[in-house]
Amino acid sequence: MLIDLFVQHWVSFHGLVTLLALGIYLIASHTLRQRRHPSAAIAWFVSLALMPYLALPLYLLIGNRKITRPLAAHQRARVPAIQKASQPAARIQILASTLGLPAPSTYDHFVLHEDGQHALQSLLSVIDSATATLDLCTFVLAGDVLGQEVARHLMQSASRGVRVRLMIDGIGRYLGGHPDLRPLKAAGVKVAIFVSPWRSPFPGRTNLRNHRKMVLADSDRVWMGGRNLAAEYFEGDPSFIHKKGRWIDLSFELAGAIAKQVQEQFNKDWDFATQAHRPKSQPRSQSVLAIGPAAVQLVPSGPDQTEDTVYTLLISSCFAAQTRILAVSPYFVPDATLQMALTLAARRGIAVDLILPRKSNHRLADMARHAALRELSAAGARVWFVPAMIHAKAVVIDDEIAMAGSANLDERSLFLNYEVMVAFYEQAAIEEFAQWIERHRKGARPYEARAPGVMRELSEGVVRWLAFQL
Repeated sequence: MLIDLFVQHWVSFHGLVTLLALGIYLIASHTLRQRRHPSAAIAWFVSLALMPYLALPLYLLIGNRKITRPLAAHQRARVPAIQKASQPAARIQILASTLGLPAPSTYDHFVLHEDGQHALQSLLSVIDSATATLDLCTFVLAGDVLGQEVARHLMQSASRGVRVRLMIDGIGRYLGGHPDLRPLKAAGVKVAIFVSPWRSPFPGRTNLRNHRKMVLADSDRVWMGGRNLAAEYFEGDPSFIHKKGRWIDLSFELAGAIAKQVQEQFNKDWDFATQAHRPKSQPRSQSVLAIGPAAVQLVPSGPDQTEDTVYTLLISSCFAAQTRILAVSPYFVPDATLQMALTLAARRGIAVDLILPRKSNHRLADMARHAALRELSAAGARVWFVPAMIHAKAVVIDDEIAMAGSANLDERSLFLNYEVMVAFYEQAAIEEFAQWIERHRKGARPYEARAPGVMRELSEGVVRWLAFQL
């Protein structure tokens, strides 16, 4: 009798916990518009239904994908009268405005770094040029020779009276060998850890990493791209090169009006990381500017954006492409929609060229990419494998737009990470990015698609199913 009563109460309690877990998941997903990959959505739903005691705490810890609420209808940007503009770049700018992105801006200085040595010289020059403020955001600051050199220049800047702020991602800090930050703090550098995985006050956000790379001097000079602050990203450590070969990466320097928008983005990230409260600024203008010389646009993406901005612009650009899509990325694990956009572009005669490393530093990403590559190859796209590890992230569409920055062509980068890209609309800059990519394509080998065996196809499927959370 007592056993029956206990079982009845236990079943009732278990049912309530399960309903509570599923209710929290559904309400959070709907309220915050937590768009998920189908495999991730199914995995969360099944786990919460079958193992609520384990899955619910895990969901509360890492389950959130967005930290902003969708805009109300009256808050959304109103597209001005130029919405019938015929230029593809104008249409992209209109779309960007409806996504709530900063308005297109201008620059008066642009340098695309030829190689790692050029990038390092530019980085140190930007740091040393600061006279009032210096802000640096990175995913990784390594404890190696290069990381120590950067830290030395930061401390020298602080000693000159410059206000120096350094922001490092909470997970990326450990990927760089857990560098000692005490000398930096002692020298007057303000250091913030972006969502520490061990002491995070933000429930559900531990899995959302800040992958942005930004260095700003005096809110006027900007160094950006895909390089983390470690030797391998600059081809600068002889011992690393001897062991693993040279890495190839992409970064650039900008100055002018666009730097003010980058500064605003850094300030928002800093306030979030330090839980500071800054007075609310006036809502930024959402008007779309006419395309002029030196037009450029900041494209932040991630949990702090209502929409998946980089992903949305990529999809739209692929469907709008008329002649070419030229892309380089270290990892290629697209979702079904991005894969379809690239495949259909190739099938309608667009020259689609995708440049990847033959072997990246993430074995699982390499395994997960082959199904997508086989489909692209069959559609007529050309896939190229660079012998070295290439860590660059850039996409060129026709002669209309080039996007470069920190975002990879994989689902974690496009849907989970905090990323930042820059969209270039000026033809000379677009051609510089295209030539940089083409130069590395010339040394690459074409990908040869091969039919997988049963076990290979099964293992690829399992890895792809997990890839969104990797």
